[in-house]
Amino acid sequence: MPERVAAFFAPRLPQGRRVCVALSGGRDSVALLQALAEVRAALPLQLSALHVHHGLSANADAWADGCAERCRSLDLPLQVVRVRVDDERGEGLEAAARRARYAAFAGCDADWLALAHHRDDQAETLLLNLLRGAGAHGLAAMPEERLLAAGASLRLVRPLLATARGEIEAWLQARGLTWIDDESNADSRLRRNFLRNDILPRLAGIFPDPAAALARSAAHLAENVALADALAAIDAAAVVDGERLRLAAFNALPAARRGNLLRHHLRHHGWRMPDARYLGEILRQLAAAEAGAAPAFPLDDGALRVFRGQLFLCPPETPAAALPWHGEAELPWAGGVLRFRAGDGIGVRLTALAGTACAIRVRRGGEHLQPDPRRPRRPLKKLLQESALPPWQRGRLPLLWCGDALVWVAGLGVDARYAAAAGEAGVLPIWETAAGG
Repeated sequence: MPERVAAFFAPRLPQGRRVCVALSGGRDSVALLQALAEVRAALPLQLSALHVHHGLSANADAWADGCAERCRSLDLPLQVVRVRVDDERGEGLEAAARRARYAAFAGCDADWLALAHHRDDQAETLLLNLLRGAGAHGLAAMPEERLLAAGASLRLVRPLLATARGEIEAWLQARGLTWIDDESNADSRLRRNFLRNDILPRLAGIFPDPAAALARSAAHLAENVALADALAAIDAAAVVDGERLRLAAFNALPAARRGNLLRHHLRHHGWRMPDARYLGEILRQLAAAEAGAAPAFPLDDGALRVFRGQLFLCPPETPAAALPWHGEAELPWAGGVLRFRAGDGIGVRLTALAGTACAIRVRRGGEHLQPDPRRPRRPLKKLLQESALPPWQRGRLPLLWCGDALVWVAGLGVDARYAAAAGEAGVLPIWETAAGG
């Protein structure tokens, strides 16, 4: 076991040496922690552990104490994170606990977060996803390595994914090591436990080593998924423009590649995949959309919206309240951030701001702006209609007011009456939005 985890991490160490083990106190995570502890000096690794306290069992405090004692015996730092498992989405206790656990993982200060999933877990995951009607990515089950989340630097790894549960248990017993048994593992009302305790043992009575066969199938599917992702990356080069898709180029792709690219795009941004039937309906409507059409498709993480022949991923709208501005370098705004860059000849001249109460607000209606000194002041509504700004952004655009004067609008610029001249001190507001927002 130590040799196996050492061989797993050795080629990865140039990318970072800080390894944190997700330690539940159960058999598999105890084995992974022990194996890494035995090889940490030789590699070398900066090893630590993280225990997520779900609070679902009367024994949860004792489990956390047991993890702390084990880490003390190995001279390893341990972080205990208490989470609240709330099934407000109606997804079931298992899924809610997993979501809370992964939220806790996001705070891990390491290069690698090591999970102790093994070959039998992989077989269970494949069966579970198969019975959910999952696509190829779901049937590829768990990868050996991936980013914890889109845009994150922490990488999640599973060094024991090719190791059988029985081999892990035998290795621990040979060393006289003990572990925690979570009483919920015997509850076959939980779907994974039902597959583990009832279905796989029955399969083993007919098929030799079904877990190994299922894990091999997951590995084959993972290869197919890698090819599909590579094809999506090729298609994206011709279709994706920043955070959006060019709809004409997208619809010119064969149907299977359109679906593959859209799924890839959603995954790339960390969005949950819609139901296959709903995804099919989205693709059908996008293919049939006429010029000028602006369909919108609500999803769990926001919405897909069409505007001027482009498909946008739009996160949920974040209400924006008026904010006083006292010269801060940045302010939060509508899920993004509003930054103020000082410089000569840029933005709003400082003399226009001096001694005046300034605030950031959204549109109220009836505003006028003169972004071009060669043209008269015009209604803000008309200026926005002529701009390339998507309609869903217009209602939460930040507007900078100085007293009763509108001096700047995001996406349109500074009112000519308040613009800093060449060599004149000014400040330029810059609104950085969330992707697609």
